[in-house]
Amino acid sequence: MTELEDLLAEVLRLQARTQLQVEQTSREMRASRERSEAEMRDFKAEMRASRERSEAERHDFKIENNKRWGELANKLGTLAEDIVAPSVPRILRDVVPCPEDEIDFMAVRVRRRHTSDSGRSQEFDVVAICGEHVLLNETRTRLKPGDVDEFVETLSKAREFFPEYDDKKIIGAIASLYVDETVVRHGEKQGVLVLGLGEDLMDVLNAPGFVPRVF
Repeated sequence: MTELEDLLAEVLRLQARTQLQVEQTSREMRASRERSEAEMRDFKAEMRASRERSEAERHDFKIENNKRWGELANKLGTLAEDIVAPSVPRILRDVVPCPEDEIDFMAVRVRRRHTSDSGRSQEFDVVAICGEHVLLNETRTRLKPGDVDEFVETLSKAREFFPEYDDKKIIGAIASLYVDETVVRHGEKQGVLVLGLGEDLMDVLNAPGFVPRVF
């Protein structure tokens, strides 16, 4: 073998070794990238799970806190004032809809006398007026389907106690801390909003898109 042939053989060996090193480096880089991508996927999954746990824990905390507050207000006889009334502006906004800053009047424990019979009077736990709507609320410790029927009867005569709102749409909302699903369904059939304890104090328990009846 000549010197030239030896040199050529050495060049080929170097090229082959270089090619092997390049391939090995490429494999190592690919493996490193795959490990990094897997670590990133695991990290994102862990963060997502942590966020979901935090949201669930925050939700549970709010529910439990509202439950304790509601039970205390119930014992004190201030359920309408402390739990229901603060929720009414949001409920009107979501249901009517009526912006919270456009509520014209809201009061708790409103007693009105009958327009033609001064011996008759009716108390409403919360009264709120927003635009063309008047929301009348009755709040009870416990709710039965019969309570809904009684409230609907009261609503049917509400204009006799609010003649000044004859041109407005009267809607009703009945509320309690704990409401059975059968009461919610019955309330929907009767056309009234049913409110129960939720994440935001009182939540509307009716099906999404429910439109309250105008009395």
